[in-house]
Amino acid sequence: MNHRVAILGGPGFIGRYIVKRLAERGDVLAVGGRHAAAAKFLKLKGDVGQVGLFNIAIEDERLLPAFLSGNDTVINCVGILRESGSQRFDRLHHTAPARLARLAREAGAERFIHFSAIGADPRATSAYARSKAAGEQAVRDAFPTATILRPSIVFGPEDQFFNRFAGLAMVSPALPLIGGGLSRFQPVYVGDVADA
Repeated sequence: MNHRVAILGGPGFIGRYIVKRLAERGDVLAVGGRHAAAAKFLKLKGDVGQVGLFNIAIEDERLLPAFLSGNDTVINCVGILRESGSQRFDRLHHTAPARLARLAREAGAERFIHFSAIGADPRATSAYARSKAAGEQAVRDAFPTATILRPSIVFGPEDQFFNRFAGLAMVSPALPLIGGGLSRFQPVYVGDVADA
């Protein structure tokens, strides 16, 4: 049976891989993002009418109910790695996901999948990690059966982490050793994250 899935942050790095996997499976997708119109390449991932693109922000409480209506599953891939302008950790990782989970439940969604991050902890020194932890709790409060995924550093052809280091390696005789070599992380391929 094909599912109807709404994906917020679908045009982003992880979201585009999820769109590809779900379209291959035959699901009907509503893909939302702040710049979804610029992601027309996502329509090519499915058959005609299978992938719909919607310019909608996760904070838009006025448009979200209609966007979520009729979907079996809602996936939240929205996230930022650093704050910039109006893009704030607490708003995008905590407040907006809580609202989205509540609206998804009210719209009758059976499943809610929320992307958090490894290291999410309310006691963390990092504002990023604290906001992710607050978001997880708020999502659980609004949609108790939500699935929360905590990937580590995600890599793939369009990533902004490993590709930056690859570019540096091409022009620099040495690369920085992050955290003095004491930082530990387990990178995960974006395709594997999408499969999860």
